[in-house]
Amino acid sequence: MPLSAQPPVDAGAAIGASLQVALLCTVFAAPLAIAGGWLLARRRFFGKALVSAALFAPMVLPPVVTGLLLLEVFGHDGPLGGALAMLGVSIPFTRAAAVIAALVVGMPLFVMAARAAFEGVDRSYDEVSATLGERPWRTFIRVTLPLAWPGLVAGAVLMFARSLGEFGATIVLAGNSGETRTIAIALYSLLDRPGDASETRILVGASLAISLATLVAYEWLNRRQRRRLELDE
Repeated sequence: MPLSAQPPVDAGAAIGASLQVALLCTVFAAPLAIAGGWLLARRRFFGKALVSAALFAPMVLPPVVTGLLLLEVFGHDGPLGGALAMLGVSIPFTRAAAVIAALVVGMPLFVMAARAAFEGVDRSYDEVSATLGERPWRTFIRVTLPLAWPGLVAGAVLMFARSLGEFGATIVLAGNSGETRTIAIALYSLLDRPGDASETRILVGASLAISLATLVAYEWLNRRQRRRLELDE
């Protein structure tokens, strides 16, 4: 559909959609990113390089390519899309598709931050916990996770910021409709509508404000983690 033939852009709805998508994909990604970061930081196993490459691939792939791959997977003829279609569930061109696209593109940043956070925790704490009879999962919850939490939260904040600006994969998998129109897609729609300058200013201002706030939070958490590690040393 030509951009000029699409429904008017609602800046408030686009900002709300972006915040919802970014929040949902960050929440859904948290357990996966923490598990992946811990696995890469603390375990040696066959195929680790391949697992790492698969997790970080969306960082180097063009977002449009990532979107096309996701469309192949979640499309009606795809392996997951076909199975979901049998249950009456369709993913492409829905708000769920926008969440999935942002999650896949932003996940590597969260995993990378989680990996660095776990690598920064001295393993001697785990060893002391083990000598006291604690099981590995209790050591992780009561010792490793609290020590790594500033870095983990920083990764979540960074992913949230990245998700807010996601465009390429989202527009391929989710399309451009009122339900899926995030800030980036709304601005793209406004390129063909020079008369909507006020909506453009609102969206640009909101994007700058949210992005700067999340980056300030990320920097503060990073410094907090570094101070904790320096105290540990």
